[in-house]
Amino acid sequence: MELQIKQQGGFQYVDEGSGEVLLLLHGLFGALSNWHGVIDEFGHGYRVIIPMLPLYDMPLTRAGISGLVDFVQDFVKAIGLTAPATVLGNSLGGHLALVYTLRNPAKVKRLVLTGSSGLFEDSMGGSFPRRGDYAYVQERVAYTFYDPKVATKELVDEVFGITNSNSKCLRIITIARSAQRHNLAKDLGRIEVPTLLIWGLNDTITPPVVAHEFNRLLPRAQLHFLDHCGHAPMMERPQAFNRLLKAFLAQEDLQPTASA
Repeated sequence: MELQIKQQGGFQYVDEGSGEVLLLLHGLFGALSNWHGVIDEFGHGYRVIIPMLPLYDMPLTRAGISGLVDFVQDFVKAIGLTAPATVLGNSLGGHLALVYTLRNPAKVKRLVLTGSSGLFEDSMGGSFPRRGDYAYVQERVAYTFYDPKVATKELVDEVFGITNSNSKCLRIITIARSAQRHNLAKDLGRIEVPTLLIWGLNDTITPPVVAHEFNRLLPRAQLHFLDHCGHAPMMERPQAFNRLLKAFLAQEDLQPTASA
């Protein structure tokens, strides 16, 4: 399925289906295509919306967690979303989802986090990647997944292109360092919405201990691990991810749980 990119008010985004809104936020080296499996599964019964985050061209003075959350807020307003949405975020997108919820509790019905930053992460974005070193980029992209075959040549080529642009690299580093400084441990207790944590048991970037800490600090969280899965469960284990998400969306009285 080829994603149709819409444009409105200076924003580019995917908007598929109708019904209750699922607002999806991608990660630092992520893309709209990371959510293909979710769109395919839920685009018929829900309205799935994915803004294209301005990671590589936003003003350096705004490049960071606060500036990106401002962008999400402006986007939600620009397309006229009024009802509370279920907000899903992977990696940096999870971090943005958490801060967006803290700022706009009335606009969030549920949270879904997978491989989220906000407490601890070990990523390529914190230092300047080796320019022109394709093998290094390939190794780091493969490190994201349990199965290195998920790191397709198309995906590696995309990241390689980003790392060969000085301006894009500078913004990635600035955003990554902002995320590392922006620890949410003291704030998570204020998030009262039901939260689903779907984590790769083999995540090397936000390892399982991070998921357990999110589960401990978020008042209404439920945690599920997927084995043979790295930092992007919605890409690497899409069917299992969608089963957990479907069950979560169907729940009325959500209680904290943990399972593997």
